[in-house]
Formats: sequence, structure tokens, C-alpha cells
Amino acid sequence: MSNEEYLKELRHSAAHLLAAAVLKLYPNTKLTIGPAIDTGFYYDLDFTHPLTEDDLPKIEKEMAATLKTWETFSHREVTEKEAKEFYKNNEYKRELIDEIVAKGEKLTFYKAGDFEDLCRGGHSAKPQKDIGAFKLLSIAGAYWRGSEKNKMLTRIYGTAYPKQKELENHLTMLEEAKKRDHRKLGRELDLFHFQPEAPGMPFWHPKGMILRNELLAFSRKLQLEYGYKEVLTPTMMDVSIFKQSGHWDHYQKDMFSTIYEDDKLFGLKPMNCPGMIQVYKSSLRSYRDLPLRLSEYGLITRKEQSGELNGMFRVMQATQDDAHLFVTEDAIDEALEGLIALVSDIYAGFGLKFKAYLSTRPDNYMGKLETWDRAEKTLKAAMEKAGLEILLKEKDGAFYGPKIDYQLEDSLGRTWQCGTLQLDFQMPETFNIEYIDSDGTAKRPVIIHRTIIGSVERFIGILTEHYAGAFPVWLAPVQVVLLPIADRHIEFGQKVIDQLQNAGIRAEMDTRSERLQAKIRDATLQKVPFMGIIGDKEIVESAISVRKRDGEDLGQIKTASFLNLIQENIAKKT
Repeated sequence: MSNEEYLKELRHSAAHLLAAAVLKLYPNTKLTIGPAIDTGFYYDLDFTHPLTEDDLPKIEKEMAATLKTWETFSHREVTEKEAKEFYKNNEYKRELIDEIVAKGEKLTFYKAGDFEDLCRGGHSAKPQKDIGAFKLLSIAGAYWRGSEKNKMLTRIYGTAYPKQKELENHLTMLEEAKKRDHRKLGRELDLFHFQPEAPGMPFWHPKGMILRNELLAFSRKLQLEYGYKEVLTPTMMDVSIFKQSGHWDHYQKDMFSTIYEDDKLFGLKPMNCPGMIQVYKSSLRSYRDLPLRLSEYGLITRKEQSGELNGMFRVMQATQDDAHLFVTEDAIDEALEGLIALVSDIYAGFGLKFKAYLSTRPDNYMGKLETWDRAEKTLKAAMEKAGLEILLKEKDGAFYGPKIDYQLEDSLGRTWQCGTLQLDFQMPETFNIEYIDSDGTAKRPVIIHRTIIGSVERFIGILTEHYAGAFPVWLAPVQVVLLPIADRHIEFGQKVIDQLQNAGIRAEMDTRSERLQAKIRDATLQKVPFMGIIGDKEIVESAISVRKRDGEDLGQIKTASFLNLIQENIAKKT
């Protein structure tokens, strides 16, 4: 068993432990679901009275007492009648029972100590020994089944580890994460904000747009080197296109649709691929045109429940760095090799480590089984050739093809899903796209769907927290701020500003009538990489005294040398 699987079982057991403790303290509470998640676990509960975070220590104490009686988990199969009798006063569990029965699955109860719960399993063999340390973290509201039409439940979040030291390290990381919260930094650094009138849709401020545009310029430059041609497709199209692609069947509930003119139903695109395929189909293609690499920074829109929105990490509208490669079957391996290299180049620009996962055929797949098997083997071979460790995400592929998913690791050790490479034999069939081969016959290309940054919004949220707002010089919205000590120093400062700005450096000058220390403090809080102090000595020497945002004093530097220093930082992406 891998460490991830071990932690998942441990935390699933801790979720049951939480539910058991709650029932002992609050017997009239109705249990719903309590899964393990990446960083811990939660349980959604229907309390008869309001619960606050002040109640969490009392629940923790009860959990500790209960754990002493939990030597192991046992399970038993039950009939539908037995299960519903057990939960005769719990409409949530009865609803789950109906769903399990409708799927033809077995009903199983898992028991530890004197606590028993409806569950599919996946628990620690020795919970008393394995759950070495746990902590309840927070309380939130959560609609039953994520629907605003249902009752609001109380969700208790927690985490658990085999050892106390591991828990302490995690709690330290959480405290650091609070300081780095991109929503907080977004306001403080004047990058973006959110408001209720546009849920899940950020308002970008001028500094945020600089950050966004620099990120996209970096991506565009690399894609150009790898032979991509940029296009842009409509954000709204007749839903017939989404029906043809399969997205209507699989994503209709997550799409925004509206009646336009002539009673036609249009939908805001949840994915860019249907539109990109229309670009391919707009011309007769030859084998000489392939591989055709089309990129798009396209705006997609998806319905999200209000409780699922999470700053930049989970938005309603996102710009994706999508690309679609139309290739012949014998060119797939070479195309994947180039793609994997491009992914590495882009992530290296941010100092981000990653793990690659092979996501395999889901239950609701489209197409033929043998085609899927061939696609999965092809992706696996490409990963092996690139020297990537192959981790599996069973049944997590797209409905039209398996994929390589990239999980990024930030400076706090947290992981984020961003890039994906998807090998698709299905949509070329459904859209009947072709190219004319060298022998004059029409043949079917293969499509490789690709994102690297993924959602631009999410990636900027990740970078903001990864760097704690202290972006590298090339990304920083303001790269230099000049701090004249007195008004008589402003004229010289303006000459330096002009010189920097003419060289493409994003420079500003703080001309407020504030003490120098106050100006340094404010520039430091704004995470500006370089501060240039100007006084009488600097004017005489035609130089500036340079200070970095981390407090390092570089001393007095000639303006030409300072300009070179900044340009070197930008060029090296340091």
C-alpha cells in the first residue's frame, strides 16, 4: 500500500471517529457523508442546534476517548430493509441507500467500537494504532449534495496523521498558508478582487493585468518556439456543436445556456475543443499541414455551486491555455515527446516541481475499448521515454480519452492539478474530421488536447501563494520603486525613472511627504523587488542606493549598472 492510500484510509477512519464522537455528545444529530480528502477529512452533519468552533475542543476530547476502544474495523452486508430500518430517522442515509440499491451495489456497514455506519469501506486495519494524531480545523456550511435547493448542513473539517510531529508540521504549514492566502494578497497588492454581483469571476486591477499579461507573454513565446499557431473561438455557440462533441451529455448541468434568436439554443462553452475543431474543419487539410498545433487562450464558463467557489482556485469563468494538436497516427509519439518537453520548460520557469499521473478510462467513456487500450499504452510509453515516474489515477480520464495529468508542488509542499495531455481518437470520429494523405485518400487525424498553465486564474492564485506575493522580478507588477528622501531629489529621480521605463522596466517613484523609513516599509509590504533611495550623495555620484525587498542592502550603484542588474534578473527569469 502506498503512503497516499495509507493516509486516505487513516483519515477515512478519523472521519468515522468524528461522527461517533458527535453522536455521543449530540445524540439527535443526523449523519450524512464523511470522506477523506487530500489534506484530511470532513463530515457533513445535520445538528439540531448551531455549532461553533468553540465546540471543537470538546469533540476532539471525545474522539480521543472513543479511539481507545477502537481496535479494528469490521463490516457486514445488510439488506435494503435492514439498512432503512437502521436509519429510519435519517432521510440523508435513506437517500444514499436508494442510490446504492439502484446501482445494484451491495449495502455494507462498517463498525469500530460501538459505532456503526453505512460505508463502502477503506479503513485502517488498526485505527487505535494508526491514528497517532488528529485535529479538528474548522466549521463551514455545506448544502446536502452540493445543491442550494437542499438543506444547509454543518461541515466539520479535520486532519489526521500517524505521528504527532507530522500533524505539527501540517499545522505550521496551514498557518503559513493563511499568510499567503491569494485572496488576501490579491487585495493587499492591488491585483484583483471578487464581489457578490459576479460570483467566481475576478475583477482584474491594473497590477493584476500586468502579472496576467507577463504570464501569457511567457507562455506565448515558448509556444511559438514549439511551432504553435494561436487562434480564438467564440465563447457562445449553438448547443448542437456541444451535442456532437459529447459535452452536452456529460456537462449540460454545468453549462450556461440561453435562447437566442430564431428559438435557437446557445451555450457558453465549458471547453475550448469543440470550437477549435471548427477551425480545423474550416479548410481542406493535407498530410503536409500536420501536425497542426493550434493554441487558444480561451474563456470558458462553467456553473459552480456557491459553496464550491474558492477564490482563484475554483472560478465560474476561466481563461485556459488550451492547445489542440491534429496529428497523423504515426506522428503521435513525436508530438507527445515535444509536448512533455514544453510542459517541463514552462514549469521550470517558475521553479515548480511536479508529478505526472496516467489517468485511465472512466466508466462513462465514449468509443471502442480497443482504441482506449491503445491510447493508454501510447501515453504510458511516452511517459516512460521521458523518464517520468508513472503514477495512476484509475478511471479519471476524460470521457473521450486517457490523459497525463500534472500535479504541481508549491513552496509549502501543497499539490495542485494544472496541466493535462489528452489523447483523443473519439472526437475526430464524431466530428468526421479528415486530412488528405500522400496517396490521395482521406484519413482520420488524432487530436491531442493540451493545457499546461491550465486555468490562468488558478495558476496566478497558485503563484501568488507559492511566492507569498513576492513575485520574481520578471513577473512583478512593479519592479523598482524610487524613494527620494526630500522634494529636491525628485527631479533626479524622474530622470532615473525615465531611463528605466524607456528600457522597459516597470518603475515608479514615491513622492509622498513621508519619512524614508515609512516609504521603505510600504514598498516592502508591496513586495517590490528593488528600492532605489535617492539623496544628496546619490545625485553627486549619479547613482542610487539599492535595497532589496528582503532587506539586503546592495549599496550605491550607478544607474547604468542598476539597469543592467534588473535586465539580467528579468532575462534569467530569476
